[in-house]
Amino acid sequence: MFFLRLKKKARAINRRYREARLIAAALKSPYRPILAQIIPIRRCNLSCAYCNEYDKTSEPVPTEEMLRRINQLAALGAMAITFSGGEPLLHPELEVIVGRIRRHGIIATLITNGYLLTAERIERLNRAGLDYLQISVDNVNPDDVSKKSLKVLDQKLRLLAERAKFDVTINSVLGSSIRRPEDALVIARRARELGFKGTVGILHDHSGQLQPLKSPQQGIYDEILDSRRKSFFAFDYYNQFQKNLVRGLPNEWHCRAGSRYLYICEDGLAHYCSQQRGYPGIPLADYTREHLERENKTVKSCAPYCTISCVHQVAMVDALRENPREALARFFPRQGGRTSDLPRPIKVLAWLFLPSKPNGKRRVFQNAALRLLRVK
Repeated sequence: MFFLRLKKKARAINRRYREARLIAAALKSPYRPILAQIIPIRRCNLSCAYCNEYDKTSEPVPTEEMLRRINQLAALGAMAITFSGGEPLLHPELEVIVGRIRRHGIIATLITNGYLLTAERIERLNRAGLDYLQISVDNVNPDDVSKKSLKVLDQKLRLLAERAKFDVTINSVLGSSIRRPEDALVIARRARELGFKGTVGILHDHSGQLQPLKSPQQGIYDEILDSRRKSFFAFDYYNQFQKNLVRGLPNEWHCRAGSRYLYICEDGLAHYCSQQRGYPGIPLADYTREHLERENKTVKSCAPYCTISCVHQVAMVDALRENPREALARFFPRQGGRTSDLPRPIKVLAWLFLPSKPNGKRRVFQNAALRLLRVK
């Protein structure tokens, strides 16, 4: 157990270094995709009532085709790639594809319902070099809305705590179709007991939009966030987008989907996100820098009430890049009459990379940091 903790710590340090490289490169270049979400199989072994992202019949995308798509995303400059579905673990050679992502120097993440995790599968993911795994746990006991319950998955979570060398995040869920919102608190506490990171997600409708949370749900949402340790990498703590949405307030922002964020479906088409499939709907093999530049500027009418948090997160980078002072004021607003403390990585990276024409000492440090991070 001691050696496992040591290995996990070493890999965590390596991940932080690569994440710093990602942020530095994103601040430097406005048209590289920060995150691509890719579907290796649309089929799922569950049938959650609120989900519109699965079927019961699809075969896995052939491994060779998946490897080509990973190569294409790498050629576009993608910095992180997430597997989603359906249920990605239904793909029999998922670890081969994870390995290809890591060989390109790209961060590899996986969103799964957790049902198919075994000790042997966790070891395969360790060997492949997976960086992050996320499981959404919807309730304490299964019901006809969702079987992703703590009762069913707790054994899988213990296996991950004992064996996983990658970071694990447990996402609890709030929304109108969740009958016992207080379950989210139980799930968040269990995640902390096991040493995992915890997030809280908000269920959206078929177009990615959100109905505001009712007062009891808002209270639970705030309690979960307030109980978490502040960290730069805990994006949902700082997610002003979601904090507005749960109160029924729109967000004024420029969505970069189709450019900084890409959603690649099982047919190999590039879309804005899982809830806007068909736009632009261009084959990944034909996607070019010109498409990235065009979609970077395209205004999306669904943006004000969008709940797709990963798209929000990549937009935060560009807001910092283009108008850092205004962005910092929006993302880290004054609390109790004083400015909230900025996470140290934000302070350092903003000081190094945000000035367009650094002078003197700052230029020396910027050049040294670029060499250290190996940012091209």
